[in-house]
Amino acid sequence: MTAGLSLNAVSAAYGAALAIENVSLSVGAGEVVALLGRNGAGKSSTLKAAMGIISRRGGAIELNGVDISSWPVHRIARQGLGYVPEERRIFTGLTVRENLECGRRTGQSGLWDEESVFSLFPNLSEARDRPGGQLSGGEQQMLTVARTLMGEPSVLLLDEPSEGLAPVIVDGMADAVRQIRDAGVGILMCEQNLSFTRKVADRAVIIESGSLQYEGTIAALDLDESTRKRYLAV
Repeated sequence: MTAGLSLNAVSAAYGAALAIENVSLSVGAGEVVALLGRNGAGKSSTLKAAMGIISRRGGAIELNGVDISSWPVHRIARQGLGYVPEERRIFTGLTVRENLECGRRTGQSGLWDEESVFSLFPNLSEARDRPGGQLSGGEQQMLTVARTLMGEPSVLLLDEPSEGLAPVIVDGMADAVRQIRDAGVGILMCEQNLSFTRKVADRAVIIESGSLQYEGTIAALDLDESTRKRYLAV
């Protein structure tokens, strides 16, 4: 069985509006792949297509060698694909511990439990009995990632994990992403922050107008100034 996530010539749409077209990429176990591009380029749509949130119009999606192309979202999650949305969507009236319990995969033991995610995010450990609505934005982002990990994903989809965070929190998030990767979890991460990407990613894929334009190592992208200027405005 092939470990990880593969998108093969995937097209997807919101109603009649095509969002991505013929997107092919892969994420292996213990690998971080950064999906880069400007606002509206199709980054978030690619994650939503993989998760089954928007309608696939063509191509195939495999998770750990299993074709999940036509599966509903809940079944994809149970198969091991975790999704951390940009909007966070925590339960503000529940405590940190209660939020984590909502994400727990029933009858499943593995890498992640309450103490392991508290070790990953010490701020959450200190706030474990505090309602989610009383957390800072950075702490809410940590909680969203931690809650998703409680479902024991083999591949994690992260949408803009560094967005809007204070620099010290960004550094902590980068460290957490590296620890998740080192635990063997594959990560497909949408980002606009190239500095953050350099700290955590193994490879970069650039999307523009719903189509892939570049794929290579982070080191190669750093040497390719013309590509950065054309698609990333940096």
